[in-house]
Amino acid sequence: MRAYLVVIGALVTTPVLAAYPIAGLNPAERPAGAPTIKEPARGADWEAVFFKGVAKPLPASLSWSRDQGSWYTPFNRPGMPGRFDIRGWHTPVTKK
Repeated sequence: MRAYLVVIGALVTTPVLAAYPIAGLNPAERPAGAPTIKEPARGADWEAVFFKGVAKPLPASLSWSRDQGSWYTPFNRPGMPGRFDIRGWHTPVTKK
């Protein structure tokens, strides 16, 4: 019974997998036709989102933001809620 299921699984998944390109066969070369980033994609509200909850004047320790480019960063996304939400992404920060 197991051999039967393995054969059926292979027959079903093989055509599906063949439709996707194989990447990473030569890690030293970028695959032909791979997308490239020409310039960072920043919307008009990028700084407002990136620095949400950060008091002005902006600290020098965040100067790396100008070099951020299109790399992923968790800095411009909401983190954990509750007492860990120090930048007020989930609820407004109240002054104590």
